[in-house]
Amino acid sequence: QVQLVESGGGLVQAGGSLRLSCAASVGTFSSRAMGWFRQAPGKEREFVAYITRSGDNIDYVDSVQGRFTISRDNAKNTVYLQMNSLKPEDTAVYYCAAGPTFRGGSRSQNTYRYWGQGTQVTVSS
Repeated sequence: QVQLVESGGGLVQAGGSLRLSCAASVGTFSSRAMGWFRQAPGKEREFVAYITRSGDNIDYVDSVQGRFTISRDNAKNTVYLQMNSLKPEDTAVYYCAAGPTFRGGSRSQNTYRYWGQGTQVTVSS
C-alpha cells in the first residue's frame, strides 16, 4: 500500500510562490510516475503536471506552463511542485498521485493508483 502526504499549501497573494511537497511511504517510489492534480471549488479535478520515474519526461497543463515546475527526489521518496507567479485561478485543492510501477506518466486520472489527501492553495487578488 502506498501512502502519499502533501504539504506546503497555504494562502498567498497573486504573484507569489509556494512549493508543494508530496512524501510517499513506499519503497517502490522510484519505479512510479508521479502526478499533480487540482480541484477548484465547483469544478472537476484536473491534471496539472506529471513526471516520469527518472524525471526524463515531464508534462504540464498549458495554464501552468512556464510558472510551475515539477521535480522529484527518489532518495527522499518525495515529489515537488514549485509554483511561481500564482494567480487567483490557481486556487484549488492540490493532490499528488502515484502511478503503477514501471508505467509512464499520463494526464489521465485513471492512470494513477494512489492519491494523497490534498492540500489547499488559496491565491488572493
